[in-house]
Amino acid sequence: MTNCRRLRIVFAGTPDFAASALQALLATEHDIVGVLTQPDRPAGRGRALKASPVKQLAQRYDLPVLQPLNFQEKNSLSDLAALNCDLMVVAAYGLILPKVVLDAPSLGCLNIHASLLPRWRGAAPIQRALLAGDKESGVCIMKMDEGLDTGDVLSRASVPLTENMTGGELHDSLAVLGASTLVDTLVPYCQGEIEAAVQPDSGITYADKLSKSEAALDFSQTAIALHRKIQAFNPWPVCDATVENVRYRVWRSVVPKNADRPESAVSGQVVMVNDEVIRVATSDGVIDITEIQKPGKKPMSAGDFGRGTDIVNKVFD
Repeated sequence: MTNCRRLRIVFAGTPDFAASALQALLATEHDIVGVLTQPDRPAGRGRALKASPVKQLAQRYDLPVLQPLNFQEKNSLSDLAALNCDLMVVAAYGLILPKVVLDAPSLGCLNIHASLLPRWRGAAPIQRALLAGDKESGVCIMKMDEGLDTGDVLSRASVPLTENMTGGELHDSLAVLGASTLVDTLVPYCQGEIEAAVQPDSGITYADKLSKSEAALDFSQTAIALHRKIQAFNPWPVCDATVENVRYRVWRSVVPKNADRPESAVSGQVVMVNDEVIRVATSDGVIDITEIQKPGKKPMSAGDFGRGTDIVNKVFD
């Protein structure tokens, strides 16, 4: 019989979001018998191989680490089977798990997903929720099946979204929430005390993977659409806009209240710079850039930028 108070768990994850969950599991009485994570990748200017945040954490605790390219090789499946786990916990792993892996643990595989399913299935639920102007987000602990985030939901927890929240801030909030919700779910799930909820057929949306090509700002859009994009894409891929062939990265913004667009201004024109904002005309009003970055420099406040750059009346394109 499985000891629900001390489960044998294999953890599968790769980025910081997943490392938060692994850290929370390590603080429990459960046995983390192995860790799956993506292979080391080139990073930095020297393009040296770098271990994922999950691998770095696992090594600090001397946990066995497996890094299969996929699960088509026999040795990757046999290495996993040798860990003899009760349960696999998955968070932002980055590899599709075949049915043979999903069925291997006696209690199956649980996934921490950073949205309120069935809204925002897929790769980038945090940023897509902010881009869409959702009023809330959250996490779901889901029993995995072969579909894309289609499994039955065991538990969920929500957080309100504010107008000026960044993708990074929501990521950090959901990482903590996901870790705690997972830990609270494990024992009741093992003991059969949770009735899994089938996801409804209505309300399904998909969160496509982010790309750098999406980061360019088009000031012919509305102020709120631009603002949501700037905030959602902080810290990656970071929005950008060009003035006179110089590309600036735009990190933060606000939509000012009761600020009118000058009648003569064109979309993308800088209409004002002061100690706090760089005000730019949009299709329906203005947006205030509050943090910006010059090429080769660190991000700076709008005030610092304005004191060293003559940009008033110039046009972002």
